[in-house]
Amino acid sequence: MSAPSVFVTGAAAGIGRATVLLFARHGYRVGAVDVDREGLASLAEEAASLTGEVVTDVLDVTDADAWTRVLGAFCSDGRLDILVNNAGLLSSGPFEDIPAERHRALVDVNVTGVLLGCHTAFPYLRDTPGAQLVNLCSASAIYGQPELATYSATKFAVRGLTEALELEWSRHGIRVLDLWPLFVATHMIDDMDIGSRRSLGVNLTADDVARKVFDVTRPGRGSGRVHHPVGLKATLLSTLAQFSPDRANRLVNRLLTSR
Repeated sequence: MSAPSVFVTGAAAGIGRATVLLFARHGYRVGAVDVDREGLASLAEEAASLTGEVVTDVLDVTDADAWTRVLGAFCSDGRLDILVNNAGLLSSGPFEDIPAERHRALVDVNVTGVLLGCHTAFPYLRDTPGAQLVNLCSASAIYGQPELATYSATKFAVRGLTEALELEWSRHGIRVLDLWPLFVATHMIDDMDIGSRRSLGVNLTADDVARKVFDVTRPGRGSGRVHHPVGLKATLLSTLAQFSPDRANRLVNRLLTSR
């Protein structure tokens, strides 16, 4: 039998890169895409000695035609076991201080990119027994985050899409889930200085999140859960939000983000 396949967006660095390398070490055939050509080239070099095959290509996730071309080439046999929608942008600070074009870029990549990935991948996932869709969401989808307003809003959109598709695609045998990490030690947060980061710290690495992606997609790991917090703090916050009224959730988030 051929190796199982996984397609990872935003693969040149951070969580995406760690995810590609982990799956390749376990013998998967991995599609690794990004807009960063140099990052993809170094990824290909690093992955050359691993068990699994890593196929790199340039993909702007906001380009529907590019999705069709690149994913079609990777899935030339019609099979796709796992799609990992990881590509994303982040900006922090007061909402009004962030240029409007940057807000729009976050929506384009974080929401439109995920929508196009799901839409393009659907026929391949549908025709692959046991296929899975993994969306990288965020603990900022628990309650709207000041100084991360648009980023948080995009992750609420990803959360809603994940929940809807989990119900809608179950009849096709496609498992749909998302991951909710808090702050992860990648270049995306290098210059971030906001209250929630100061309160909660940075306790996750890209490898931590990659291991979570790998663990929750292992055969037989289907627990029926849709949302998967990553790390103790995200788990505590998500659990609290389930059993607390909105006033309590607002208070907790106000306290965490005011330092």
